[in-house]
Amino acid sequence: MDTSNSAASANKATLQTPKYPNQVTGMYILARALRMVGITNMYGLVGIPVTDFAYIAQEQGIRFAGFHHEQNAGMAAATHGYLTKTPGVLLTVSSLGFLNGLTATANATVNCYPMIQISGSSEREPIDLGQGTYEGLDQLSIAKPLVKAAYRVNKPEDIPTAVVRAYRAAISGRPGGVYLDITTPCLGAIMNMADAEKLFYKPVDLVPAMVPSEESVKRAVELISSAKKPVFLIGKGAAYAQVENKVKQLVESTGIPFYPMSMAKGLMPDNHPLSAISCRSTIMQQADVVVLIGARLNWLLSRGHGKWNSDTKFVQLDIDPQEIDINRPIAAPVIGDLDSSLTAILSQLGNHKTSMDPAWVTQLQAETKVKKAKLDERLQQNASTQPMNHWTALSAIKPVLESNPDVILVNEGANTLDDTRDAVNMSLPRHRIDCATWAIMGMGMGSCIGAAMATGKSVVAVEGDSAFGFSGMEFSTICRFKLPVTVVIFNNGGIYNGIGVNMSNDGDPAPTTLDVNARFDKIGDAFGAQTYYVTNPADLKNALSEAIASKKPCLIDVQLAADSGKESGHIGYLNPASLQNITV
Repeated sequence: MDTSNSAASANKATLQTPKYPNQVTGMYILARALRMVGITNMYGLVGIPVTDFAYIAQEQGIRFAGFHHEQNAGMAAATHGYLTKTPGVLLTVSSLGFLNGLTATANATVNCYPMIQISGSSEREPIDLGQGTYEGLDQLSIAKPLVKAAYRVNKPEDIPTAVVRAYRAAISGRPGGVYLDITTPCLGAIMNMADAEKLFYKPVDLVPAMVPSEESVKRAVELISSAKKPVFLIGKGAAYAQVENKVKQLVESTGIPFYPMSMAKGLMPDNHPLSAISCRSTIMQQADVVVLIGARLNWLLSRGHGKWNSDTKFVQLDIDPQEIDINRPIAAPVIGDLDSSLTAILSQLGNHKTSMDPAWVTQLQAETKVKKAKLDERLQQNASTQPMNHWTALSAIKPVLESNPDVILVNEGANTLDDTRDAVNMSLPRHRIDCATWAIMGMGMGSCIGAAMATGKSVVAVEGDSAFGFSGMEFSTICRFKLPVTVVIFNNGGIYNGIGVNMSNDGDPAPTTLDVNARFDKIGDAFGAQTYYVTNPADLKNALSEAIASKKPCLIDVQLAADSGKESGHIGYLNPASLQNITV
């Protein structure tokens, strides 16, 4: 008797009448593989071909947050990645759902947030032959130029390996977005459970340390020690790396002042005696050595040009050697992960005596005192303005947020972003999330959800009315999951403001005009949230305090004057100049 043929026939018969749990699908294998690498949250929007997979993921212990739009779900996943140092996972359908999500994945890549986008895709053969199949988009080819890595999975046997590779790519080296294309035949393919179980494994050393060379550290330490007017410039890469203790040791052991980028605010308290947060122009013009810690000399720092002193020397701590010398020569590149690099620098700095001019710190502290007095005066002068402007509202918000330092602040808009960043001091790391490197609008509600789900902490979003409009429907998601999120909307009736003038006089609103009389609080009412409509700072302060204390979904509609705000906020200089008289 040919036992091998008999076994094969028996196995074939088993697969002809598959039944769980003896047999499983690719969807089950994908869910198990994600759990094996520690994924516990997933953000997305279901439909063909991933609906059943989302249910199976829930059954496997993965919390699934269903959104109204894939881009917003992707922003949640990206925020999750930034706050936890583990990839946030986005799930989308094929074609346009994939494209919607890809915006967030590309943004995660640019901002170095670890994230994995998983999208279902249609059968390969009719796509490759251009035969017009359902949602027949070549998703892998589109994703590849925009993400850190991209893989397609055609067979269920390859799913565990693909998940591990995606995870490694997302978090190792410089983090970023990874795309996993899972075909419909792969998701629906059937395997015997016993065979599937053999595929799973726990990966080892997913984020290996990258230790800098001794020579690079020595060069950096010698340059720092010889500086007369040095500054530590801290970027959100340092916040992501969770190296605040070593940054604190570096700053306080050397006495060198520091300047934090927007999302690095709180890594060291903004009101620390060595904080030079108000001295940007002075640093650019006078610092002789600037140490970039998880920061890039991109447009946010004028690419090292503009007001920067041409004689300034840069030390750059970065994990990616391709980041060095992009815009300015880097005198002392230190290539390695930030934890290893800071450890090495701290160990050598103790053997060197710094040469910093003591008047440098005194100068920056004096300037900080003057700038703080001007800010306080501005807030005070606007504290009772009616109707309110941005500074009136912030005079009420500032003390509430600063007395609740463990609340995560999400912030987006033009004037709303810029003025809130300047007004509200942060004292804890990774408690400020904004539109970051690309200044992309529409990250607000997704980031609120990702932050709340990833950390369990209370979140407050301070949003411009235009910015809220990009993702406002996701407030219903906040309510559905009963998240401790308070959304504060500054309504001045427009993009930048509500006083734009239509130059054709045809009766249509101007391109920047929205609705200054809109009642955003009614959106909160529709979904059962606690809502407030406020027109004065006293009511705003009380509403925000009450909302945070409730730890429930809340929405505060803040009525501002239509003429509050200017075009493009603090970066109007990026606009091309017009020869015509335009009122924006």
